Amino acid sequence: MIPLSLLDLSPISAGSNVSISLRNSLDLAQHAEGWGFHRYWLAEHHGMPGIASAATAVLIAHIAAGTSTLRLGAGGIMLPNHSPLIIAEQFGTLDALHPGRIDLGVGRAPGTDPSTSRALRRHSISQAEHFPQDVAELIGYFKANSSGQHVRAIPGTGQNVPVWILGSSLFGAQLAAHMGLPYAFASHFAPGQLMEAIEVYREQFKPSASLSKPYVMLGISIFAADSDTEAELLASSWQQVFVNLFSGTPSQLPPPVANYMNELPAIQKAMLHDVLACTLVGTGDNIRQQVDDLVSRTGADELMISTQIYDHQARLHSYEIVAKTLIGRKD
Repeated sequence: MIPLSLLDLSPISAGSNVSISLRNSLDLAQHAEGWGFHRYWLAEHHGMPGIASAATAVLIAHIAAGTSTLRLGAGGIMLPNHSPLIIAEQFGTLDALHPGRIDLGVGRAPGTDPSTSRALRRHSISQAEHFPQDVAELIGYFKANSSGQHVRAIPGTGQNVPVWILGSSLFGAQLAAHMGLPYAFASHFAPGQLMEAIEVYREQFKPSASLSKPYVMLGISIFAADSDTEAELLASSWQQVFVNLFSGTPSQLPPPVANYMNELPAIQKAMLHDVLACTLVGTGDNIRQQVDDLVSRTGADELMISTQIYDHQARLHSYEIVAKTLIGRKD
């Protein structure tokens, strides 16, 4: 089986709070380490009532301090929100604290609404169209210092922090291929151009000092339980999040609702069908078959699993089923 990794949005469930969400994230990471997951990534989002991972580098440090072998990283840092130098310093610090365990995935979306985006950036100098230059600048800060380099990232200079390109379109695929970087596709919420993006990335890939051949990681959502009916119930919380988001009313992660999809208008069913096309739901055996089919169809080198379930214990159990079914760990 290819490596399996974990994407955590540190969900804030309805009726809960940020402190509980952050404790749950550490608990999940510690279990994931024991179950044999390869990486644990956190995603930068801002102004989202159901996501507690806005200060992504801070939370990575917290999770890294509570684990020992699991690779930790960002999936991703929304680079247009930041100075590349600041990100190099933050992740250089993380790598210095936890050598060989830190990844840095970067994306060009703001990870928020336009008003919050403007508040983050304060001005419009660094925008998404400058993303390729910002990525090159960021990688430059991790290279060993040269005599002509007047601005240095300390920590950061000379440290081996792997940089990934995240994307859900052909733009990210082309950039990752051109720069010879590993590519993570966000098929867990935007699967529309999945196959085309993978093809473009592999066809256009140029080997680099970082990577000799293409490496594709796919984001997918999995909701696993002891029965298909229970798994479908658990998945309804995430379905509600997307319906609320597309309706302009983002929410905390709501409790599951039985037969939720059946009660939706046709237009919302169609939206969920498109957005959640790479969401796998069912028992361990059913999940195994669905994963095998996806890997066979895409040739993915790694899968990153996002499981946003209202109840923390049910979320742990879902990941445990995945681990026992696909990784083989029983501890």
